[in-house]
Amino acid sequence: MIMSVVCCHSAHAQDVSVREKLEGCVSSLDITPASVDSTAVADSVAWSKKNWVSQLIENGFRIKQPGINYPKFPRFCLKVYEWGDRTFNSYDKSYVQGTGKNWKLFAKSDNWANSYFMLFDSDSQLHMMSDLNADIGGYLCFMAVKVGYMFNVNELMTHTKSKRRSFDFNFTCALFSGNISKSSNDGGVTIKRFGDYMGGKTISVPLENVSTDQFSVDMYYFFNHRKYSQAAAYSYSKYQLKPAGTWLAGVAFNNQSIRLDFESLPQEMMEFLPSLSKKYNFHYTDYNLLGGYAHNWVPRPRRWLINLTVLPSIGYKHSFEDATDGRRDMFSTNLRLMTSVVYNHRSLFVSLLGRVDAFVYYTKDYTFINSFESFGLNVGMRF
Repeated sequence: MIMSVVCCHSAHAQDVSVREKLEGCVSSLDITPASVDSTAVADSVAWSKKNWVSQLIENGFRIKQPGINYPKFPRFCLKVYEWGDRTFNSYDKSYVQGTGKNWKLFAKSDNWANSYFMLFDSDSQLHMMSDLNADIGGYLCFMAVKVGYMFNVNELMTHTKSKRRSFDFNFTCALFSGNISKSSNDGGVTIKRFGDYMGGKTISVPLENVSTDQFSVDMYYFFNHRKYSQAAAYSYSKYQLKPAGTWLAGVAFNNQSIRLDFESLPQEMMEFLPSLSKKYNFHYTDYNLLGGYAHNWVPRPRRWLINLTVLPSIGYKHSFEDATDGRRDMFSTNLRLMTSVVYNHRSLFVSLLGRVDAFVYYTKDYTFINSFESFGLNVGMRF
């Protein structure tokens, strides 16, 4: 009997000890209703009940975030976008990564000029160049959509006679890049060389009767699209982590209308005009095949990037009846060079850009080359 009581007492003592230990563990875990953040739960419930537009605004337009109350059509559009993103914008993540930001705000400075060069069979040359014009402005970008405005500093500050109107559209993904541009320039040209006038030396004579209208469309494919990103160099929406290059191929359409009128020049200059024509009208359309190479150098991943893109093209040139040489079918060859140096610091970026587009026109008496040169600076931030 005594032994039995002792055993029961011992078991009771063990139960108390175990219970105390368990209570201590539970206490240390602090598993109590008070540990739940009631404010966070309330905020989450309130957010889930909001309109989908309000949800997008609050989350910074992260369209893929789960729990957004999309209606049927916006949800369908999202699925189409996700399919397109997987199909056209997939990279090897060891080479290319996204910035994690959908928005960009940046200021842009663009300096540009047009050049005109004529080489005659007699080895005489005409060289003309427009004034160096400076355009400045700003852009706000959301993913592939960009809205902004540029204005000409020359017209604002110096009231230059040259006028330029331009429109540019660009879409770049992992697989390809598409571009549409339209521009027109009037006046503001200086003659740099005029045959044997002044012994063939460099001169500076203004020529206002010059105008250029241009419209072009091109699209080209990146063969090494898994490892190379054009967007990292020119759209600032990707990071190139390792050096990579790619061959390019595509098509281009270009329409040019250029008018040169030398009749306003002094008579002593006209005697050295290496041609019987005092007016030239170049009006033609090119249908070309593009081919070239582009390379991204990465001195420091996520920080520094240097790009060089070379795009020569060949094809068919059709000259219209109102051109100086009349209606003709000719061989076409053009060239585009682009370069970019990008510096990234967290959400900030700075980029130096350069570009040359050259177009060649052949006849039996002369060769005419007109080109568009530009260099600029972009400073902005992602958010």
